[in-house]
Amino acid sequence: MIVRLARAEDLSGFLGLAAQVEHWFGPMVDDPGFTAAVVEHIRAGKALVAVDPEGPGEPAPLGGLLFGADAPAFHVHWLVVSERARGRGVGGALMADAMKRFVTGPGTVEVVTFGADHPGAVVSGARIFYERLGFSPAEATDPGPEGGSRQVYRLSVS
Repeated sequence: MIVRLARAEDLSGFLGLAAQVEHWFGPMVDDPGFTAAVVEHIRAGKALVAVDPEGPGEPAPLGGLLFGADAPAFHVHWLVVSERARGRGVGGALMADAMKRFVTGPGTVEVVTFGADHPGAVVSGARIFYERLGFSPAEATDPGPEGGSRQVYRLSVS
């Protein structure tokens, strides 16, 4: 697996990843705002993609991440791992690359993920994933577009 900066031609792969998680996050693929956000992150050099270099041709990405870096506050805007690659270290590799590439301490990295009562909280493994990376649950925040609860997770960096 290789994690690299996303390129313009990776947009369709990001939309493919989004299609796999719309049942948890609400509509994204047909949302012009989501597409514009992905394009802007790619242009700004704040989008990462994980790919399988052994795959045939240009395979679908294993995962993607959109990041915001405005020191001392850093934000994971979006992180998705494809269904076929979950549990294989893709999310951890994306986060490790983002932390190395974008985070300059001291500061705080924040991500908004599912609230404890959200159906995706357990199935996706997102809360446990962030806790294993050292993030701590913080305050609740606005519900997602599908109406499900959300919670901020925060990590202090030095």
